[in-house]
Amino acid sequence: MAQQQMVKEERSLGDLFADLASDTGTLIRQEVALAQTEMVHKATKVGQNVGFLVAGGAVAYAAALAVIAGIVILLAHVMPAWAAAIVVGLVIGVAAYFVITSALARLRKVDPVPRNTVETIKEDAKWLKKEVT
Repeated sequence: MAQQQMVKEERSLGDLFADLASDTGTLIRQEVALAQTEMVHKATKVGQNVGFLVAGGAVAYAAALAVIAGIVILLAHVMPAWAAAIVVGLVIGVAAYFVITSALARLRKVDPVPRNTVETIKEDAKWLKKEVT
């Protein structure tokens, strides 16, 4: 135990600062890697939901074209063609609304801030402040 204290006392201030600089560099690299990993994970979730949003829009558009062509012609036999087109358009619009709002709700749940990295950086700053003082 006494020998360990002597070894500690024998280290120069320059050695201590060199170690601190090295540890700080390592810590910063690790924090950057953590932030990158966290952002990739979050970007993947956003990308998937944007894909669902686009797919929902495309499906709604295709449905609108097919349904308008078929149902408007069918309904035109029992009501004026303009009224049939309005009814069909409203039904398709409601379906598209639900698909789009569902995708937007999922997008709002994704937090773009790398919370884990922010917390560890705060902890690292406290550690560094303690080491310097």
